[in-house]
Amino acid sequence: MTTIDETHAIDLPCWVDNAMGHPDFPVQNLPLGIFSPANGSARPGVAIGDHILDLAAIGDHLPDAVRPLLGDDCLNRMLALPATDRVALRRTLSRLLCDRDAQPVLAAALNAQAHCTLHLPARIGDYTDFYVGIHHATNVGTLFRPDNPLLPNYKYVPIGYHGRASSVRPSGLPVVRPNGQSKAPDAAEPRFGPTARLDYELELGIWIGQGNDLGDPIPIKDAGSHIGGFCLLNDWSARDFQAWEYVPLGPFLAKNFHSTISPWVITPEALAPFRQAQPARPQGDPAPLPYLLDPQDQEWGGLALDLGVTIRTARMRDAAMPPFRLSHSRASAMYWTAAQIVAHHASNGCNLTPGDLLGTGTISGSDRESLGSLLEMTQGGKSPITLPSGESRTFLEDGDEVMLEARAHRDGFASIGFGECRACILPGRA
Repeated sequence: MTTIDETHAIDLPCWVDNAMGHPDFPVQNLPLGIFSPANGSARPGVAIGDHILDLAAIGDHLPDAVRPLLGDDCLNRMLALPATDRVALRRTLSRLLCDRDAQPVLAAALNAQAHCTLHLPARIGDYTDFYVGIHHATNVGTLFRPDNPLLPNYKYVPIGYHGRASSVRPSGLPVVRPNGQSKAPDAAEPRFGPTARLDYELELGIWIGQGNDLGDPIPIKDAGSHIGGFCLLNDWSARDFQAWEYVPLGPFLAKNFHSTISPWVITPEALAPFRQAQPARPQGDPAPLPYLLDPQDQEWGGLALDLGVTIRTARMRDAAMPPFRLSHSRASAMYWTAAQIVAHHASNGCNLTPGDLLGTGTISGSDRESLGSLLEMTQGGKSPITLPSGESRTFLEDGDEVMLEARAHRDGFASIGFGECRACILPGRA
């Protein structure tokens, strides 16, 4: 597990305007991303306050291991660096951004985020989505399989499926309502057309750092060292397509049309103060099999993250109304840790590569205010949600904008956030 050091001190005197106390990107965070300045090419950067620090522009001040990577337009090679090199980069950046003597040199390398374009941080070779939110799995199972909501393998196997990497997009790009097959319960045949039950899913994304060779499993005790960072993930879902097509092989067109991620890679080092014990399993649940059980991971593999979802309809934007909070949950609702996800994925010898993306699956809590999807909140469309504008929703309509958020808190440390993960729904195309 990563350690807490001087870069996490709550009183670091960062000289960048508005960085101290920034809700997402104080100097204690220092997430990595790929950005383009105005009229410039894509390059690596670090978020600091409302700015982006151009790493290539300050390459002479950075550790030797990082310098050859600063001309890249993706973070794959940087994610593949050993944790010791990431730590060296983090410590160097923290020192420079808190040293008034470095301000004249570094200030010229700062770009206002509002004037930059943010890209996918990595070329995603593979994307796998898991199902680690046990409350979500139970709620959805109840809707789809009332007599057998939680299948017996769930508490033994971190359930997952291979998704579509080509349709992952960064925050801010719109989602086009997809077409597909659906079948109403009273219909004789399915229909083809735009989804009528478009939904969001509140998830965390896990970026793979160092990979493994084909045929070589990743032991659970080493799995954390293969994680290069975290992000927010909205795995948009067409629930009517999903209900019709998911048997026997699982998600397909209901899931592969668009997935939105937050564009900043929140490093394991930044999250070191916010590690916590994985919640104890309920009495009677089986212990993880030995290949998924590591005492250190059980003690420190959880994440102290507050998660949330807000919505803003077209009518709300026209009336200058603020977004409406739909739910608030915590990452502690995950039944499996991030390291267990990685270890299980590679347990059969599957080779993970730097820049691969793993989704946790929807993270829901145990009560109505902490549900991570509209499918659960509206009980499959039976209980509409009333918005401050007077509108109601069972599922998403064209013009709706959904925003996910995540923030880490712990007494004695500066809070950090993940940045925005948002997208607006556009009408479907014929």
